[in-house]
Amino acid sequence: MRNPFSGLALVVAVIVALILVFGVFFTVVPTEQALVLRFGEPVRDPIDAPGLYLKWPFTDTVIYIDKRILDLDETRQEVLVSGNQRLEVDAFVRYRISDPLKFYQSVGSIQGANAQLGGMLNSALRRTLSEASITDIVRDKRDALMADILVQVKSGAERFGLSVVDVRIKRADLPPENSEAVFHRMQTERQQRAATFRAEGSQQSQEIRAKADRDVTVTIAQAQQEGEQIRGQGDAERNRIFAESYGKDPDFFAFYRSMQAYETGLKGESRIIVSPKSDFFRYFTTPTPTAASTTGEAKPETQTVK
Repeated sequence: MRNPFSGLALVVAVIVALILVFGVFFTVVPTEQALVLRFGEPVRDPIDAPGLYLKWPFTDTVIYIDKRILDLDETRQEVLVSGNQRLEVDAFVRYRISDPLKFYQSVGSIQGANAQLGGMLNSALRRTLSEASITDIVRDKRDALMADILVQVKSGAERFGLSVVDVRIKRADLPPENSEAVFHRMQTERQQRAATFRAEGSQQSQEIRAKADRDVTVTIAQAQQEGEQIRGQGDAERNRIFAESYGKDPDFFAFYRSMQAYETGLKGESRIIVSPKSDFFRYFTTPTPTAASTTGEAKPETQTVK
């Protein structure tokens, strides 16, 4: 007859064997690193390589610590920048656990690490941004300010076994109550600049018009002066030609002057009462008047009636 206690002993032996197996062996995955503690004290260096490892059952405890890059997305906070202006800043930190033992002994968990990094980040932001203007933060010196904040947070995180990879400002905005005032101020500045540009353009336009008017006046005066000079030269040349013509052919000159007298006297709507036998019409009666009647322009005894 079988002994019932032998089956029970076998079950107990199997259970004890399983407990020993699971209590002796442990695994480390690639995304983690492990600390082996015996009664709360480390008994070996942190395990960084993945694999299967041994420990003493019941006395040794394995603490798994993430070795990936972790992130802390800090909530929006309000800081005072240069000129006592308020600015709402959103920032984040990227870090990894570089010293698992120091991390475990100082903060103990990722939540504790986030709390410590959050305080250091807030202090670094307020310390660095307090001396910078809004323009420096948004555009001109953003990289230099981020580098300064990174140095501060990095040096403070080392005592907790943390290695800070990066610190960045995601967003920097004015508080809602200040945005409207800043918008109106910017609008006023743009309007002032536009008015200045218009005034400068109007002044330049007036200067260009004044210069053009002056050039026109000078050009017209020079043209009139040159025209008078040319007319004078032409009149002199005409008188010279008349004098030469009179010397060469007095009869032709008398005829020419009589034609001019006809043109002047008979022009327009004037009426002339004159005798047909007058010297004024001597070229109408004979083409070759006597020498006595060719002493210059004919002077008829006429009476002009308007």
